[in-house]
Amino acid sequence: MEGLQIIARIRSPFPEKFGIPRQSGLVQEAEARIVFEKPFRIANAVRGLEGFSHIWLLWQFSENLRDTWSPTVRPPRLGGNARMGVFATRSPFRPNPIGLSCVRLLEIETDRELGPVLRVAGADLMDGTPIFDIKPYLPYTDSHPEAVGGFTDAAAMERLTVEIAPELLERIEPARRKALLGVLACDPRPRYQDDPDRIYGLSFAGYEVKFRVDGGVLTVWEVR
Repeated sequence: MEGLQIIARIRSPFPEKFGIPRQSGLVQEAEARIVFEKPFRIANAVRGLEGFSHIWLLWQFSENLRDTWSPTVRPPRLGGNARMGVFATRSPFRPNPIGLSCVRLLEIETDRELGPVLRVAGADLMDGTPIFDIKPYLPYTDSHPEAVGGFTDAAAMERLTVEIAPELLERIEPARRKALLGVLACDPRPRYQDDPDRIYGLSFAGYEVKFRVDGGVLTVWEVR
């Protein structure tokens, strides 16, 4: 985007949009790494950041770049059946395709070639997403327990029960299992799709996972 510099890119287990948690923090087991671009691989640029538990990421909806925009969108939270004002939603289809995510900062690693690398949890960004800025999360001003969630309060976030045969689960490396199960429990399907006979495919951390959903139960059929 004109006037903005890409300072970093995220390396996440999500190679495509389908299956990415709809909001940051929903799947804390999903870890990612933030790798700075060459001009910003400076240890002093993150001095003091290690003292914060969470950070804000300001990033680009790089897979949803358009020349036009609409004043209303169909939020998946409402099943794609109702229109809301674009500024009342977190839809990626915006006049400026900018996303905002709060993630947990696990560690700042030091790499000989990449410089400081931020290891984070709970990110909702596709692999390779460009990041414009990083800011610390400040609990005394950023946390608002009394906040009201508008129309989202009436659309409860219900998690699915995930059923997967032990032999299929064993095909996933142990460090990735909880994250995958968390992603599946959040129901990767578009909200308007509810066909119990349809087989869906999810790409996650190098694996292809086939599944079906019937009611509140997601059943994994295949892992490759």
